[in-house]
Amino acid sequence: MKKAIIIGSGFSSLSAACYLAKSGLHVTVLEKNEQLGGRASMMEIDEFKFDMGPSWYWMPDVFERFFADFGKSVSEYYTIEKLSPAYRVVFGKNDFIDIEDTPEKIIQTFERIEKGSGKHLKKFMNESQENYDIAMKDLVYQPGLSVTELVSWETATRLGLFVKNISQQIRKNIKNPKLRSILEFPVLFLGAKPKDTPAFYNFMNYADFGLGTWYPKGGFNAVALGMVKLAKELGVDFKTNAAVQSIQTEKGKVVSVFTENETFAADVFVSGADYAHTENLLQNNRNYSEESWKKKTFAPSSLLYYVAFDKKVETLEHHNLFFDTDFEQHAEEIYDTMTFPKAPLFYANFSSKTDSSLCPEGKEIGFFLIPIAVDLEDSEEIHEHYFNLILDRIKDSTGEDLRPKILFKKSFGTQDFKNRYNSCRGNAYGLANTLMQTSVLRPSIRNKKLDNFFYTGQLTVPGPGVPPALISGKVVSEYILSKAKLN
Repeated sequence: MKKAIIIGSGFSSLSAACYLAKSGLHVTVLEKNEQLGGRASMMEIDEFKFDMGPSWYWMPDVFERFFADFGKSVSEYYTIEKLSPAYRVVFGKNDFIDIEDTPEKIIQTFERIEKGSGKHLKKFMNESQENYDIAMKDLVYQPGLSVTELVSWETATRLGLFVKNISQQIRKNIKNPKLRSILEFPVLFLGAKPKDTPAFYNFMNYADFGLGTWYPKGGFNAVALGMVKLAKELGVDFKTNAAVQSIQTEKGKVVSVFTENETFAADVFVSGADYAHTENLLQNNRNYSEESWKKKTFAPSSLLYYVAFDKKVETLEHHNLFFDTDFEQHAEEIYDTMTFPKAPLFYANFSSKTDSSLCPEGKEIGFFLIPIAVDLEDSEEIHEHYFNLILDRIKDSTGEDLRPKILFKKSFGTQDFKNRYNSCRGNAYGLANTLMQTSVLRPSIRNKKLDNFFYTGQLTVPGPGVPPALISGKVVSEYILSKAKLN
């Protein structure tokens, strides 16, 4: 039986492990940290459970498609429920908009706020659904190795959407700044400013409004553990606390990788760890120079806070976006000046409002996120400054003071991303999906010097996010099996 080694256990690695094992390879996954799931780890402190990474369950069809490839369904591994409202957007004191759970309700909300915007939103949503269907059918499941992958009748008719940006498309008909910011918000998951993101990516608006926002019971860690369970059923072996420290090559191939205590030989190797970090281990066999990684446009890093409260939070929903400051200024601070933001937008999550299993009865957990530029040097003082800023803004907007309710908090910043995940430049989301970093212009899934070494994850195709990670694992596996003839 042919052997495969997969470095890392994030969603793309778990996906690749399942597909390769299904095809008859003996797969071993090596995870650097103490638990499986990559950034979807779970932090547990005194009966409080925190998802350390992803928290938005979008594109449920991608998850269903993944499990269906193995004759399974999502419900066999974890339970999801649709959130209503999907999320709340806060614009100031007692000023917020709740995004409901169906397109019809959302159109009514838009029309109520700006007369005439409902019909524009309906047209926009029809187009975004068409783009979603094309993306899922023709684009995102491609290996990103040839420009011909982008050529079809459907994409040819939408060429203008790759030249025009999302901001132009939205602002042409929607005038209300609050509604504009809601429509531009989903591209934050793609890691670029709306004016730098091709309009074709409006398919994320269909993922938002059309497919809705869901929650997996037990948090996103439950999704990762569900995939681990499937992988084990397929015969995959897992090893934690097994950071790969070096890679041995001979005659244009990798022959083994080394952890602190063991050597692992195999026929094929896949890295789902940080691409740039992996290249450092490959030394002269890398695809891209260190300098080229410095020139790439990365999605943001983040300041994260995990907070336990001894009482329920009364005035906010499960998902909350605080857009009570200047969206464009914050984006410029992330991508242009690359400085700490003066008045950042932020995200507040209280998943225990939906899932009582995450903390003791009557208590609450909070997860807060501020997007920031990569490469910033953080410190405890900076973490404390921005945490107080979050609490002040919540109090100003809702009237609820969360400080007296706090039992404890933990913070996580740019240096933590580097330390825990070997994250290039401390990024949280991978490479931005700008026009010049789309599809064939993203880092390659294959090593150009080593015949049996491949890459998967958020720095290669199709891009950042959990659903793309599942797709990335499938793409690289299919490519390996078709080219390397290992099955």
